[in-house]
Parts: sequence; structure tokens; C-alpha cells
Amino acid sequence: MIEQLNQTLFLLINATPQSPEWLIKIAIFIAKDLISIVPLLIAILWLWGQRQQMTAQRMMIIKTAMALLICVSLSWIIGHIFPHDRPFVSGFGYNFLHHAPDDSFPSDHGTVIFTFALAFLLWHRVWSGLVLFVLACAIAWSRVYLGVHWPLDMLGGLLVGLCSCLLAQMTWNLFGKQIYARLHQAYRFCFAPFIRKGWVRD
Repeated sequence: MIEQLNQTLFLLINATPQSPEWLIKIAIFIAKDLISIVPLLIAILWLWGQRQQMTAQRMMIIKTAMALLICVSLSWIIGHIFPHDRPFVSGFGYNFLHHAPDDSFPSDHGTVIFTFALAFLLWHRVWSGLVLFVLACAIAWSRVYLGVHWPLDMLGGLLVGLCSCLLAQMTWNLFGKQIYARLHQAYRFCFAPFIRKGWVRD
């Protein structure tokens, strides 16, 4: 029943040889390159911002990084416990993006970007979380559209993201102050020349 629903949804989304070439190119860009917003935003929010907001920003970034580490670990564990072939491995639908024939569920891209969006929604601003959630949905769509994932792989990524944010918040409640103090100390040591020049925030 669930597998039939998965296949039906896949066929509704998956591109075909008759799909517009321009749309396939856009989908490839979204599927491969849009995920780079994750490290980019982490670096920007850690290094720059209004002085009175830096502590809050960095705490949010640390919690987000913790959630990302947890989600990647959970995704790896789930993928090995419940292996599932990708559509093109099963000879299902059409594939327009080269990808290794590894485990499909849950989607690593989907897990990371949904975790990132949920982290911003929970710990930053509602508007920023919603914008990132739209980008996450675009990435999820593109990878199904191009034939490298099933729709339920993306739903799995969303659920893993929710669990990861919850576990990150629980860990932060227990060890957050210590983690922040250690990481901030390490940052000040490593970036001391740039901080003195005023290129990045203290």
C-alpha cells in the first residue's frame, strides 16, 4: 500500500523525455547546488551581524550544527537498517541526474535541508525558516523530478529533521553553555588576527 503510493506519487512528479529541457536544467541546479546555502549561512551568521545579537546568533548556529550532525548520523543508520533502492536502480521512471546506486531512504539532501529549515524556524526567525522550508521543498521536488529519489525519501528526511532538532535542543539544555564557551574560545584563538583587524566579529 505505502510502496504503491510511493510509486504513484513518483510517476506524477518524475520528468520524462518529453519534459522541457530548461526545466530539467533548473531542476539539476536546484538538486546539486542549492544545498550550498547551508554552509554559507552558517559561516555568515557566525562571523557577522549586529554586536548585540552575536551571542544569540552563534548559539543558534551551534544548535543547528548539532542538529545537522545528528540528522546525518540518523540518516546513515536508518539507511543501513532499512535499505531501499533508488528509482533508477529498480528500473522505475526516468533518471536525469548521475548518482551512485546507494541507499535511497531517507534522502541525505532532504534530511539536511529540512533539518536546516526547521532549525531556523524553531531557533531563528519564522520568516527565515519559512523561506528555507520553501527552498527545502524545491530541493525535494527536484531530486524526485530528476529520478534519484522517491517522494517518501523526502518525507523521511523531514521526519528525521524533526527528531534531530528535538535531540539537539535536549542536548543543548544539558550542555549548551559549556559547548558555547569552548567553541567561542576556540574561535577567538583561531580567528584572532581577523578579529583584531575588524574583518569578523569577536
